[in-house]
Amino acid sequence: MGVSENQRGGDLLAASQRFERKPGIFARLLAPGFHKLLDKMDEGIARGAVLGRLPDGSTRLLGGRSPGFEAEVTIHNWRALVRVATGGSVGWYQAWEAGEWSSPDPVPLFALFMQNAATLGDTARAKGGWKRALRSAHGKQRNTRKGAEKNISAHYDLGNDFYAAWLGETMTYSAALFDEGSAPQTLNMAQRAKIDAILDRVALKPGETLLEIGCGWGTLARAAADRGAKVDAISLSEEQLAWARRQSVGDARFLYQDYRDTNGQYDAIASVEMVEALGREYWPTFMDCVARNLKPGGRAAIQFIAIDDALFDSYAASADFIQAYIFPGGLLIRASEFRALGEERGLRWTDEKRFGIDYAETLRIWREAFDRAAAESLLPEGFDERFRALWRYYLMYCEGGFRGGGIDVYQVTLVKER
Repeated sequence: MGVSENQRGGDLLAASQRFERKPGIFARLLAPGFHKLLDKMDEGIARGAVLGRLPDGSTRLLGGRSPGFEAEVTIHNWRALVRVATGGSVGWYQAWEAGEWSSPDPVPLFALFMQNAATLGDTARAKGGWKRALRSAHGKQRNTRKGAEKNISAHYDLGNDFYAAWLGETMTYSAALFDEGSAPQTLNMAQRAKIDAILDRVALKPGETLLEIGCGWGTLARAAADRGAKVDAISLSEEQLAWARRQSVGDARFLYQDYRDTNGQYDAIASVEMVEALGREYWPTFMDCVARNLKPGGRAAIQFIAIDDALFDSYAASADFIQAYIFPGGLLIRASEFRALGEERGLRWTDEKRFGIDYAETLRIWREAFDRAAAESLLPEGFDERFRALWRYYLMYCEGGFRGGGIDVYQVTLVKER
């Protein structure tokens, strides 16, 4: 499907076109075995159940042997099963876009797939030529210096007016931190709590210095400046920097700069959900950056998204829907490997906290706000129906992933040994 030059989000959609494939000879060979594929899925669903309505009018219950997520799906065209069997999550999205399957609520379906990822094995993952093609396409989006600028721009430069329509008043594009023991919190309250938690980890005193790697729209940097810190906040998104500079108060500088080019001495470092954009080959470079720029005894507070260690190898061997359509060049973190890289550089890993369900709630609230903005014509012009549908699918897909437990969000403190 072509992309208009004037269409907003065109860079992101254009980048995804290299992942587009139609079921080929392998699909034709697989076609007679649809029920065998469903049998294999049934065997792999150890927890929860899926009620499937099939194109021939029959229904099948997959799983149902142990409590878990419960989902419904209608397969309108057998090709949907071909796509998921050959292309994994990329194929499953393409089938959804083509109208080949539907569900009254896809979130529990995504959660169920994640909850059973280990037992499903390669049943719903890319295979053969598809797997090689996806890996090759993803490899062309490496985060070299020029590649990183292009990848960041494709996602984060969609427009401040676009993100402002649904992110909330803090303009914070990362997991909020909800307090389970208090009265119900708004998203903005929970985002402020997350920012406070990050800044509390680094324990800055007035006049001390902070480097923020990947500053977004500047909310954390401004909060640090309000505490009396001197802040250098860096980003490769022109749109985000423009917003941050307009909103800036206090002693905060917003710089267009690659993290690889930082070379200072800071009392503290903060980075919130930036490292998932790097790709595995650049994890050591990121840890070098932290170790190089942090004063002895200094503290770095890092928030990141990780996939379960047991799932990482199969996940990293190909490309998934998020990498193909949403975050070019991205890769979720393997926490054990990330930790080891820090410790090799004298960065002691402390005070680990996980709060994936909070991210699921954040995504649910974002999706509801996005839906309201779309219904009330508050989204900026230029985003066509295909893009809006893609974005809604993305928010549901991620919410399901966090609810299913195979991915999680971490906050950790790295202390540079003296």
